Amino acid sequence: MSRTLPTRQAEELHKSIIAYLSANNLPKSAAALREEVGLGEDVFDVATEKKYETLLEKKWTSIVRLQKKIMDLESRNASLQSELDNATPSSLSKRNQDPTSWLPRKPSRHTLESHRGMLNCIAFHPRFSSIASGSDDCTIKIWDWELGELEQTIKGHTRAVKGLDYGGPRGATLLASCSSDLTIKLWDPSDQYKNIRTLSGHDHSVSAVRFISSGSGGSQSSANLLVSASADKTLRIWDTATGYCLKALRGHVDWVRDVCPSGDGQFIISAGSDHTARLWDISVPNPENKITFIGHENAVGCCTFAPPSAYVHLASMAGLKKPPPASSSAEFLATGSRDKTIKLWDGRGICFKTLVGHDNWVSSLVFHPGGKYLLSCADDKTIRCWDLSQEGKCVKVLDEAHTHFVTCLRWAPSIQKDGGSVNGNGNYAVSDMLRRSDYLGWRGDDQLMPSENVTAERIVKTTLKFCPDKDERSGVDMVDSTKINESINQSN
Repeated sequence: MSRTLPTRQAEELHKSIIAYLSANNLPKSAAALREEVGLGEDVFDVATEKKYETLLEKKWTSIVRLQKKIMDLESRNASLQSELDNATPSSLSKRNQDPTSWLPRKPSRHTLESHRGMLNCIAFHPRFSSIASGSDDCTIKIWDWELGELEQTIKGHTRAVKGLDYGGPRGATLLASCSSDLTIKLWDPSDQYKNIRTLSGHDHSVSAVRFISSGSGGSQSSANLLVSASADKTLRIWDTATGYCLKALRGHVDWVRDVCPSGDGQFIISAGSDHTARLWDISVPNPENKITFIGHENAVGCCTFAPPSAYVHLASMAGLKKPPPASSSAEFLATGSRDKTIKLWDGRGICFKTLVGHDNWVSSLVFHPGGKYLLSCADDKTIRCWDLSQEGKCVKVLDEAHTHFVTCLRWAPSIQKDGGSVNGNGNYAVSDMLRRSDYLGWRGDDQLMPSENVTAERIVKTTLKFCPDKDERSGVDMVDSTKINESINQSN
């Protein structure tokens, strides 16, 4: 075989191999190689040999690191090439200036670890740089996402915390949590997150909880209303000031998985394991199931209303000559299902677009505040960005966004001194994911997404390990983490 190394480099390699063999108690092999290559004790003495003992191992590990770096760079290059291939001329020219074109990008900036069980949910404080996370370890943890530090651990629930949301009257923000212990608890952030009220009434695990904007459900002067979804097949509307259940909404015939109120508080959309989503009008004294959305072939796990900023794109996709007025709510909505698809619907219950791309259960959806994109995450470990101005084309995929299931996406609100918006309409986005591992104590990472009205974009991620719900998946229990991503302009 022809020699590929120059004479000097070949001699250095021989010396390194001899030193490695000697250091690992293989004197016969070292002596045989010395004889073969002509490196006797007079040429390569023991003192010189000591200098070469670790050289071979260092070179070897350096090669492994370089190979990993090369693969990372190749992956990043492929991602950037995909962005270029899917970009339109107008998006390229406006990317630097237009925040509606900003999309999430790796890597993450912080990993926050402390929970001892699966992390199920995350919520942003509407005014401060705080994140609340809920877990199967029955606790809620409060984090400072600017500093990447744990601030407080809240205990009170006796089973897994399934949902969280900040809301309430301006200047009197509360944190609501729901749990598999059948209760909803209200916590006061201004008083060290003291538990001020426990709401009881559901007969099974409470899977989601959201504050409703003021001006709905007959309570025009306050923002004290809360809606919850449960495995008992009902939705309940609560008055947080008194703790009373005002209304119980019945219509689903199986577990209600998710609920989302409209921006004006007049409607709510619910998603269930009965393969349907349902639109409810709660502005009337006796709330009614206005429309049932039928089309998914498996459980519907997530739902969300489209913001008015998305109407222009969705109206075009739906074949409308002009978009509905921005003052009109519940005109369009999106649902995600375990059938691996996302469906876009109009307010009449007609599905005008099905987005196909995920390879596993779709777990969460969020519209970009600019209205141009819909973001989704799924159990296929990806986050996908769908361009509504291009007929719902998938223009970006964050492959291996997490090493296990990505289960939730949340937008962070603007940080304001004089008040804030209800959780989910803002300038940052967070994703929390549930992960399944074959080993206890495995750690992972999660992701968040950027939003529109910010000068420096940020992305937040959540990472965790978990034990899947007994009713749906098998696996082992795990850990969790939350990640905050330095925002990056897509043009970088």
